[in-house]
Amino acid sequence: MRLSLWTGPHQPWADLVEAATHADATGWDGVYVADHFMGNDSPETPTLEATAVLAALARDTRNVRLGSLVFGNTYRHPAVLAKWAATVDHLSDGRLVLGLGAGWQENEHEAYGIDLPPPGPRVERFEEACRVVLGMLRSPSTTFEGEHYRLLDALCQPPPVSEKLPLLIGARGARMLGITARYADEWNMWSTPASLTEHRARLDAACERNGRDPAAIATSTQALVMVTDDERRARDFVETIAPRPAVAGPPERFAERCAEWVDAGADEVIVPDFTLGQGTQRIEALEALCEAVSPLRV
Repeated sequence: MRLSLWTGPHQPWADLVEAATHADATGWDGVYVADHFMGNDSPETPTLEATAVLAALARDTRNVRLGSLVFGNTYRHPAVLAKWAATVDHLSDGRLVLGLGAGWQENEHEAYGIDLPPPGPRVERFEEACRVVLGMLRSPSTTFEGEHYRLLDALCQPPPVSEKLPLLIGARGARMLGITARYADEWNMWSTPASLTEHRARLDAACERNGRDPAAIATSTQALVMVTDDERRARDFVETIAPRPAVAGPPERFAERCAEWVDAGADEVIVPDFTLGQGTQRIEALEALCEAVSPLRV
């Protein structure tokens, strides 16, 4: 099992880079950031932009994989995003994971004047985007004629350092899982072990329908995490967060949940730092979680 950190963009750069470089120096496997321009529940919250953050982390870290959870296709032209990804793969010496999703957050689309199509057209557009991205990253040149995107002999030079820069897709619904089955190297969703088992079975079935080996797609997952020895506080946290998946309690409880996720098919567990506190408290929580899951890691 890989253990990775998801450090939130709704914090000062100094705090974000502190968490990321700590993870890099202490044996974590990856660092992810979200791709949003503003908060959802609290739009006024300052929000760092993901492409700039990942480019900076490419130079400030040395070991961890770097990825997005996930870039919104509605405001990231796939050919331009692929060019960015190839460049940051060079900056990071081949450590980039390109996470892509269909886009969803209504308030930022409205505020920035960006169209948010209904789910059906949005998924159709996303399917084309995956083909464009993979063409740009894995072919000498790309010509594409679709309903939403058109490319003519588009180049992506220099190509990525990685021979096969991973495409990660965040997905839950049936149509998105079908796209994941066709194009993804990695798949991500928020989950409990039970929901991960259910959705991984659906993805495996989609792979079989598309002639794809399910083993070719790695699985990553996350839930909100709180480290505490106060059982009442832990219970209140999980109940307050519901229905979003969460785990709270001593680090050993997180390790138990990770073992359940592994049994459900997870290759990577990602820890959001949103509810781990700040400064010393967060660093101590990260150290405790990393130590607790060490027997599960490969």
